[in-house]
Amino acid sequence: MEQRTLGRTGREVSVVGLGTWQLGADWGDVQEADAFEVLDAATASGVTFLDTADVYGDGRSEQIIGRFRAARPDLPLTVATKMGRREEQDTANFTLAKFREWTDRSRRNLGVDTLDLVQLHCPPTPVLSSDAVYDALDTLVADGAIANYGVSVETCDEALAAIARPGTASVQIILNAFRLKPLDQVLPAARAAGVGIIARVPLASGLLSGRYTEQTEFSADDHRSYNRHGEAFDVGETFSGVDYAEGVLAAREFAALAPEGFTPAQTAIAWIIAQPGVSTVIPGARSADQARANAAAALFPHLPELDPAVRAIYDTHFRAAIHPRW
Repeated sequence: MEQRTLGRTGREVSVVGLGTWQLGADWGDVQEADAFEVLDAATASGVTFLDTADVYGDGRSEQIIGRFRAARPDLPLTVATKMGRREEQDTANFTLAKFREWTDRSRRNLGVDTLDLVQLHCPPTPVLSSDAVYDALDTLVADGAIANYGVSVETCDEALAAIARPGTASVQIILNAFRLKPLDQVLPAARAAGVGIIARVPLASGLLSGRYTEQTEFSADDHRSYNRHGEAFDVGETFSGVDYAEGVLAAREFAALAPEGFTPAQTAIAWIIAQPGVSTVIPGARSADQARANAAAALFPHLPELDPAVRAIYDTHFRAAIHPRW
């Protein structure tokens, strides 16, 4: 699989990574044996980048990855985790003492002395403009607790604020065929600054797979049920914040763009890979087959004609109604 440099980390990572929110069982139950099958399938397909967080299953996702990594020490993996959502979202909580507490816990969970990459996990907006926050992160690097730091954000303005900081290695942001605004300023700014872009929610919580209909129901413990309107966390994390029924209609149009031999999901992932400035895309996978299929998107032929077609679908269905912050 193609490898790209992940911004200021200097690390080479696969263009298709693996998001592991689902391994924490926050999308429905996942047994550890099944999680290992997913990780085995992904890495056997060339995936070298795993993204997790300390709150995914209250650390369960990190622990599973830690045990997997220990069992397969020869695999060339970069593991990114996230911190900052374990406590109330108060700017006063984003201190060096708290950062040490959170990263020490993640280091234990992952079984490492130094974390490859730690990202602030969609913190309150003022945090991303705080000199003290970046000083604290620099201290963690100097202490050897973390090798690099980045941010995971909800808005383009937050991304731009982080990119302007010299120590920011990467920015994780929602980017998919239903969320195009990062293409306008964020990706060009990241390219100019040498900051990596990690594209999350690439399938709009599964909408872009083309498998869902207006009648599809999700289990009660799946965020696509309980966070449909942002009841639990930012609505952008669920179906990219778009109206579900409208998203189903748009997904049918997008599915028609898939060339022979590729699924709509692979087409959606490949379209993101083709955007200049993207370092890696992190679709999740609930099964080994899904992990292999996602990785195969890296083999997708470059089709420049997809860009105007994607833009037309976006303009028709979402531009007028998209979440105001975007």
